[in-house]
Amino acid sequence: MRRPPALLMLAWGAALAGGAEAQDCRLALVLALDVSSSVDASEDRLQREGLARALVAPGVREAFLAGDPVALAAFEWSGEHSQVAILSGWELVTDEADLDRISRTILDSRRSRSNLPTAVGAALGHAATELRNAPACRAKTIDVAGDGVHNDGFSPRLAYENFPLADVTVNALIVGGAGGEDARLVAWFQAEVLHGPGAFSVYTRGYDDYANAMEAKLLKELELPMVGGVPLDGAAG
Repeated sequence: MRRPPALLMLAWGAALAGGAEAQDCRLALVLALDVSSSVDASEDRLQREGLARALVAPGVREAFLAGDPVALAAFEWSGEHSQVAILSGWELVTDEADLDRISRTILDSRRSRSNLPTAVGAALGHAATELRNAPACRAKTIDVAGDGVHNDGFSPRLAYENFPLADVTVNALIVGGAGGEDARLVAWFQAEVLHGPGAFSVYTRGYDDYANAMEAKLLKELELPMVGGVPLDGAAG
């Protein structure tokens, strides 16, 4: 019998109960990569290389370092019970060396499984546990990349009802393909996955352009909030 979300939350209770020491941090950003069976080996390599490249692109470097630090976590997801860390815990980005190290770690990573379905709800639940262990940042964002709709376990809607995600923004990088279902895929992500103020999606036709799409999304996620024309972090001009 499949466990309902409430019992799954109890199973993850120890992780949810944890916390991290406060940091002067502007954003806790969780990167979630799809490694379900719809993603073949070459596509998985392209998404890891694309994310690694995007993190060290000149504009993204500048955005990361233009103000208080950003905390990063990353994991791969597929089936309901398959979420595996890519980074070993939270990484606080304070300088270019941090970005270089994180980029290399992602580039050198290898997927854990390749034969499981697409459990977007469980990916969101796992991201919620990651955020409970994050530094005390002023904003929280989950960045879900995927090329298919949910088909395993509890739904994204139930994840939002049962996990502490009320103050979290969830954005999406939607990867299309050669088929004719891209419009439906985009509509599903926008209706079921995007969450919170300012949530948005970026669409890319395929994994060949993953790096550019990820770079565009990171640049938007790392924009400094403005008050009266002055960034909150004081990084004017």
